Amino acid sequence: MLEVKTFTFNPFEENTYVLFDETKECVIIDPGCYTEEEKKELESFISDNKLKPVKLLLTHGHIDHILGNNFVTAKYNLQIEMNKHDVPLLKAAPVYGEMWGIRCEPSPDASQLLDEGDVVSFGNSKLNVFFTPGHSAGSICFYNRENDFVIGGDVLFYGSIGRTDLPGGNFETLIRSIKEKLYHFGDSCRVYSGHGPDTTIGFERQNNPFL
Repeated sequence: MLEVKTFTFNPFEENTYVLFDETKECVIIDPGCYTEEEKKELESFISDNKLKPVKLLLTHGHIDHILGNNFVTAKYNLQIEMNKHDVPLLKAAPVYGEMWGIRCEPSPDASQLLDEGDVVSFGNSKLNVFFTPGHSAGSICFYNRENDFVIGGDVLFYGSIGRTDLPGGNFETLIRSIKEKLYHFGDSCRVYSGHGPDTTIGFERQNNPFL
């Protein structure tokens, strides 16, 4: 059984996820830990549960989702995996940090580029990669078929959708990604978003005013 642990980090209240199964191998998705206290919270959970981080995955490259990249890569000797179209955002994060008044060290480069159709394997679990641009040019989602959930980044929120007024954003592209990719998972699929509470495809299909 694949379990999902959610942390809410940094001034943007970004959701960082740790996914792990019975083997104790885990993946860290969108490490937004910013303060020393937040880094300690993530580290303590991993240590207390005797988990072994084996992958660092990014749904996209916006600053609020990558503030913990340096900490996680150094602490657990991991390399960054993301879509190629968001690599420029990753490199530009310190500049955006200055604009937001947030200190952001240059992130390590991405070493593994993920795209539609790729499968991320760890422990006894698999995540299917789906290309879902619109919030950013290189947004991707990670879907676990066995437990019917998706780590969706900033594509779809409870009652809302990702912003499209940031670099790489496009409203029509985002709506198309949701309807052509996320809707494919079915109404029961649980969506773990980059901000706010989790939701389901069925709830958003019926209630989301943007859809």
